[in-house]
Amino acid sequence: MNSKRALSIAALFAALLAVRLDAQASAGLTYPAAARGSQVDDYHGTRVADPYRWLEDVDSPETKAWVEAENKVTFGYLATIPERTAIRNRLTQLWDYPKYEAPTKVGDLLFYSENSGLLNQSILFVKDGDRPARILLDPNTLSTDGTVALSATEPSPNGKMLAYSVSFAGSDWQEVRLRNVENGRDAADTLKWVKFSDLSWTRDNKGFFYEGYDPQTSGNKLTNVVRNQRIYYHRVGSPQSSDMIIYERKDQPDWLFDAEVTDDGTFAIITVFQGTDARTRLYYIYLDNPKKPAITAPVVRLIDELDSENHFIHNNGDFFLIQTDRSAPKGQIVQIDINNPESRRWVSVIPEGKDALQSAHVAGRQLVLEYLQDAHSSLRVYGMPDLTAPRMTRGRTGGPIPNTGPGSVGRAPAPSDDRRRLSAPGYPFIGEILLPGIGSVGGISAKPKDNELFYSFTSFLAPTSIYRYDMKRRTNEVYRTPKLPVDVSQFETRQVFYASKDGTRVPMFITMKKGTVLDGNNPTILYGYGGFNISETPSFSAANLVWMEMGGIYAVANIRGGSEYGKAWHEAGMLDKKQNVFDDFIAAAEYLTKEKYTSAPKLAISGGSNGGLLVGAVMEQRPELFGAALPAVGVMDMLRFQKFTIGWAWTSDYGSSDDPKQFTYLRAYSPLHNLKPGTKYPATLVTTADHDDRVVPGHSFKFAAALQAAQGGAAPVLIRIETKAGHGAGKPTSKKIEEAADKYAFLVRNLGMKVQLQ
Repeated sequence: MNSKRALSIAALFAALLAVRLDAQASAGLTYPAAARGSQVDDYHGTRVADPYRWLEDVDSPETKAWVEAENKVTFGYLATIPERTAIRNRLTQLWDYPKYEAPTKVGDLLFYSENSGLLNQSILFVKDGDRPARILLDPNTLSTDGTVALSATEPSPNGKMLAYSVSFAGSDWQEVRLRNVENGRDAADTLKWVKFSDLSWTRDNKGFFYEGYDPQTSGNKLTNVVRNQRIYYHRVGSPQSSDMIIYERKDQPDWLFDAEVTDDGTFAIITVFQGTDARTRLYYIYLDNPKKPAITAPVVRLIDELDSENHFIHNNGDFFLIQTDRSAPKGQIVQIDINNPESRRWVSVIPEGKDALQSAHVAGRQLVLEYLQDAHSSLRVYGMPDLTAPRMTRGRTGGPIPNTGPGSVGRAPAPSDDRRRLSAPGYPFIGEILLPGIGSVGGISAKPKDNELFYSFTSFLAPTSIYRYDMKRRTNEVYRTPKLPVDVSQFETRQVFYASKDGTRVPMFITMKKGTVLDGNNPTILYGYGGFNISETPSFSAANLVWMEMGGIYAVANIRGGSEYGKAWHEAGMLDKKQNVFDDFIAAAEYLTKEKYTSAPKLAISGGSNGGLLVGAVMEQRPELFGAALPAVGVMDMLRFQKFTIGWAWTSDYGSSDDPKQFTYLRAYSPLHNLKPGTKYPATLVTTADHDDRVVPGHSFKFAAALQAAQGGAAPVLIRIETKAGHGAGKPTSKKIEEAADKYAFLVRNLGMKVQLQ
């Protein structure tokens, strides 16, 4: 090596080290040593250093020692904040209210989950008619620390058995079990290596479909790439080893599946996902006799082009109702004759409107559609003609459906000459189900033959309440609603609209105490997500109430990448247009400061998962705009995310560094790769969990180590690493409260807040 070059490099490192030590001294912190390795990768001729690659190995002694040391620094810092205990106590008080979910009706039985307040996990109840409800499954008894959670529950059609899945310590891996509904005892059936799976019974009550993988026999099951998902059928009382493989595509290892039996039991609908791509294929299995289904019948490809998002709603004989955005970016409902399935024969029964269609359900022979109207829910009811048509039968049309390719895929038989044609006129609009205000509908529970529909409603100031709508009488009544230990009338929510960098009109919700003076001095949390066709609609949080009691403002920006305005809104924030997402979020921050809701030293940004990526990217692009950053379980290494667990599935939204063109724009915003040494970054608290097998903790580990090394200002850079927790689903209440208390304490210190809690 050239001696002058060696000296200059040594001088540079000495200068950077001095900057880092000065910053640490200012913050009163000494960060754990993080060795810089020599790893360099070649991406299409561009060499990129990855000095903290060793932190990807979560089980190595070196990583474990680093995690322990980082947590020691973080929790030591948090312990010095006097308000932390009071914040935790107030969070505990306001968290202690009943939490309900909409019930599932099976005959005269109602199955529903409820949390009395501070239970780590909600309890599953069953209610038989007018009899008192009883506990069917209490996951709090499955572990001493509340880290075993229910993932999915599905009663059999006769209500006698419950198939359910549990996850451990926040992992995406599930274990499926069976419970007798009458006596509450588990059967011997246990299914393992299940992931990203729903459960759907055949109407003979003898078994159910689920999705799973080969056992993970080598490597680390929390970081291993998972591919080649299969659909299985489990027959009650048989060992998992005898479960039938219903469908797999070895030629398409990145395909994911969901099998759902139709309400009449005649078909098993298979939705095919290509990773997290919003676009889907639809296949089906003709089960012939619902009371004795032909599980091994061929799979028929109904919609086999990946050019639209398609969801099965209901079938009238051989006529399927499908929600699709084909030729309708904001969504429409079409009717498809499965014996003449060409798209030119599709009949639009509810055409595209001005609002984005989110979901559709059938209840009492009517269609209930949920729309998003400027990022909040609207429920609309449409009439549905009583369509009748001949069944598609294998026998009538001359023998079994022929096999036509990989995965035992078949074709629908040609219709007989005397088949009655049926056209569908547009379904009539009946009316709107009036909602309590601007908020979000969820948990819609309905059956075609039932004349009632249950749904949940929530807003920023209204905890989740359950409503019952009578389809015949058109009455809407409160079924269950919690009483809060705080008066929410002291707060208000506003919806505003602002212009992004390119002029796009973006909505934002702002919630705060009534009478808040807009003088630029209000501590504010700006939250965002912006990806994967996921909308950020109003939702209730006890933690947000505490934040506002502390004098804070809470804002949610409905940035591009989500589904707030349909397909175009999503596509405007994906792949090479991802910068639009960051621009929208930055514009939201600029709006809040311009309108004097807050100012840069008082503004914190927050987001998790893809939202953690959002926070990481914008705090680097505009570090002077924020006083604090809270990136949670974020995707921080945009060049290697596809190499772990389910990360490959995100390439539909992000792209992949394996592609030269996509590498260029990924490298341009990747949080790990755009830190500039000596820059004054905002106070940052990174949060992750050691059992996160969705976004592996190595993302946050590497980002935190690199940010600590790059920090050129006095603001602290900390990482809080939760143990026995994952990406967020199923996290015990106790851990949620502790984490919220730590985040708010961090903001109190770094936004210069003076707190007086009630």
